[in-house]
Amino acid sequence: MSANRGEFSSRFGFIMAAAGSAVGLGNIWGFPTQTASNGGAAFVLAYLVLAFCLAYPAFMAELVIGRYGRANAVASLKKMSNKKWQHQFAFIIGFGGILCAALILSFYGIIAGWMMSYTLEPITTLIGINEASKWLTSQSTVPSLIFTTLFMGLTIYIIRSGVENGIEKWSKRLMPMLILLLICLIIYVMTLEGASEGLNAYLNPDFSKLIEPQLLISALGQAFFSLSLGTSVMIIYGSYISKKENLVTLGAQVTLIDVSIAFLAGLLVIPAMYVAQAQGLQIFSAEGNLISGPDLVFTILPSLFNGMGFIGSFVALAFFALMSIAALTSSISMLEAPVSYVVERFNLPRNKATLITSLLILSISILIILNMDSLFGFVVTLATEYGQPIIGMFCCIFIGWIWHRSKIIEELKQGYEELEQGLFWKIWPWYIKFICPLCISFVFLNSVL
Repeated sequence: MSANRGEFSSRFGFIMAAAGSAVGLGNIWGFPTQTASNGGAAFVLAYLVLAFCLAYPAFMAELVIGRYGRANAVASLKKMSNKKWQHQFAFIIGFGGILCAALILSFYGIIAGWMMSYTLEPITTLIGINEASKWLTSQSTVPSLIFTTLFMGLTIYIIRSGVENGIEKWSKRLMPMLILLLICLIIYVMTLEGASEGLNAYLNPDFSKLIEPQLLISALGQAFFSLSLGTSVMIIYGSYISKKENLVTLGAQVTLIDVSIAFLAGLLVIPAMYVAQAQGLQIFSAEGNLISGPDLVFTILPSLFNGMGFIGSFVALAFFALMSIAALTSSISMLEAPVSYVVERFNLPRNKATLITSLLILSISILIILNMDSLFGFVVTLATEYGQPIIGMFCCIFIGWIWHRSKIIEELKQGYEELEQGLFWKIWPWYIKFICPLCISFVFLNSVL
């Protein structure tokens, strides 16, 4: 590994950074919304099973590629290639993942900017600047441009400092803060009228719904998206892991933290929805469908906070601060994927590469904001429903069918000498070769059809 690449200084540092990448708006915003739209506890159960049985094996594939290659996603995959077509396939996977990460960050930054503006709104309301409050929550062009730029500025500040002093340092700070805020909010919401009904809907599954194809496909898609699969992020994070670490254990720990925080987010948002319903807000249609869907966090929850009176402003401040922190822990990983490529491919200083890459992504964000109706949904669909499943599937095919089995064993045994005697090695190779590509293709076909 080149001296200027950097490395995570500790196991805890990697776990916080990788979990921070996985734990974002997809967990705290997307997971509860998906749960409410897909049968409540039945979706939760399916998600937990699929996250460990299918998403974890694919997650491990990206970590192994990264640590073996000790370089950016494109270079790492090319190191495993022996033939010309394999080199070309490696470039498609690696660079495709980098582009996917950049596109996700371009719209993710806009949503994160809204979260930041909604964080400030309770403050302006408390001090009586009502016009400023309306402006902050309008999601109009000017505030969107300002707060998207501000959010990208925070992401740039962290990434330009490198692996140990940037990504690892801030992940260690932000992740515990996120978990503490989440737990405090859960405790408060559970004291409100209607929360017990929401808790019941969240924790008591209707097992008949588990056989519904749409529920299973949605749960699998959520598991893959929340773990940042198909974006080259975990390949680059894997390249910063010490050879002494047990990758199998590390991957399991990150997956456990990811699903645990998603579960905690459901414990907050689902009961909060039923609290809002107890206060007279309509949450579900006559057919039982969730009315707000993805807009839940910007419509129903602010109405709930307003109905709490004076204390509601402080709850709203804590909630949207939580969302902003979650967004930041993910954005730094999404920016690191293209930055690492630019640094190593063009031999540029990290500061310069970070600035150039960020400005290019920010320009896409600005273009989306100026053409919100036509571009926002298009970019979201392109990156998450097409890009991530395809790249994730190709990555599994690459490690399952192209990379030599002996090389995989050699890499995984560093830090885990008993690999071949463990349950992981008895299952993972054929999982990654057959099951994961098949299941990811189901997610992709569902998106298309």
